[in-house]
Amino acid sequence: MSEFGRRSAEINDVLCTLNLLGWDARTQMPSGGSETRAAQTATLSGIAQRLMLDPAFEAAATEAAGDLAEEVAAKQALDAIGALKRVPEELTRELALAKSAAQDAWAKAKTNSDFAAFAPHLTRMVDLTRRLADALGYEEHPYDALLNLYEPGLKSSTLKSLFGRLRAHHVALLQEIQAAPEPRTDFLERFYSVEDQRTLALEFAQLVGYDLSRGRLDASAHPFEISFTRNDVRITTRYRETFLPGALFGVLHEAGHALYEQNVAPELTRSILASDLLGLYAVGGASFGTHESSSRLWENRVGRSRAFWDVHFGRLQSVFPAQLADVTPEEFHRAVNRVRPSLIRVEADELTYDLHIMLRVEIETALIAGEVQVAELPELWNARVKADLGLDVPDDARGVLQDIHWSTGYFGSFPTYTIGNVMAAQFFEAASEDVEDLHGSLARGEYGPLRDWLTEHVYRHGRTFTPHQLLLLATGRELDEGPYLTYLTNKFRDLYGLEQEAKA
Repeated sequence: MSEFGRRSAEINDVLCTLNLLGWDARTQMPSGGSETRAAQTATLSGIAQRLMLDPAFEAAATEAAGDLAEEVAAKQALDAIGALKRVPEELTRELALAKSAAQDAWAKAKTNSDFAAFAPHLTRMVDLTRRLADALGYEEHPYDALLNLYEPGLKSSTLKSLFGRLRAHHVALLQEIQAAPEPRTDFLERFYSVEDQRTLALEFAQLVGYDLSRGRLDASAHPFEISFTRNDVRITTRYRETFLPGALFGVLHEAGHALYEQNVAPELTRSILASDLLGLYAVGGASFGTHESSSRLWENRVGRSRAFWDVHFGRLQSVFPAQLADVTPEEFHRAVNRVRPSLIRVEADELTYDLHIMLRVEIETALIAGEVQVAELPELWNARVKADLGLDVPDDARGVLQDIHWSTGYFGSFPTYTIGNVMAAQFFEAASEDVEDLHGSLARGEYGPLRDWLTEHVYRHGRTFTPHQLLLLATGRELDEGPYLTYLTNKFRDLYGLEQEAKA
């Protein structure tokens, strides 16, 4: 192993240990451990940053001259070192302190539905984030510097154009759907034991390829996937005894993330190409959006398809015979794909979810640019929800205060959810063209051909390529919403009996 490889492995080891502490905090740690866990995390984060900024690591990266993977890793390391050097140490300290205070203030403000109590903290976070954007540098818009932390190369100008096209499509289709009869959904809210839900969810995760010899499923307040190299990739979900889809699709979603991590090439283990150096996070995906494309593909394109339930509804019925005795596969499929506008992003259906993302992105872009003030946010938020979703926001807790992201400084991360949706459709379309009888395989409950294509063209590369490069290599096209819009249009016109010849 080269000197650069050895030092890179040390950094990845620390990042994986940070991930392990994070997993434990969210699944096993007693509540009394939070204060010391925060100190432990801060210590390890400091160690990782010192290892990265060690002149010896920079020298090793500069001198690296191995294969293509090592050269790419060295360039990424040097770019990250340069970015970290541009951010003043005092700004890093101020951000850490402000985030801690803002998260506490947000939690209380959300409980009391009191935006005014959170506003001073959000104002402070916006100010510090603007300074961070200035320190990182950008060409067109300060928001671009933040986007680059999560989706390298993405520009706000690209997002604005993309979102305009998506909104026009989604709102028009939503209006047609709302005029159609709703599917039956009463059976989704019958009693389903947590133990049986877990059994089924784990079966479905394994069906699509999640390897339990290198993974495990636990419960948590918010579902997530996290890895400590490809050899240990864990997922969580949450259960509600009176709502069946939550855990099932939550596990398929997180299994989609896990499939990405478990199929990163073995030779990238403990390397920079399985490390987010700016986010100080061990992860194998090319970007947040690329990672999200895998989770959305397996959850929605596979898990919510008619083919999936034609194959597996019998198993579901065998576990819950009384609850599903009066339900057909077609009825179940229609129910889990129901479109109904929601106030809450995490409860949104597949069609309206992007509208929630657009709202947040447009507001935070304007905040970072200084075009709107924090005090204006509730009014702006409520007006957009009414315009796009036709809903009245009853209080700030179910409106502008519902997400934790801004209190933690995650400005720039929201777009990656929609980018993931778009990329998922592109990858699926390319796989359909490349893999002989892919749809037949899925109809038979055979998921290996799709997983193998994704491994070859996406997963195995880790962070070797930028999202833009990966899309071109896998699909021959740049980011293109066409396949996504076609998929949504065909799916929901069929489900709701709308005219198929209408334009997307």
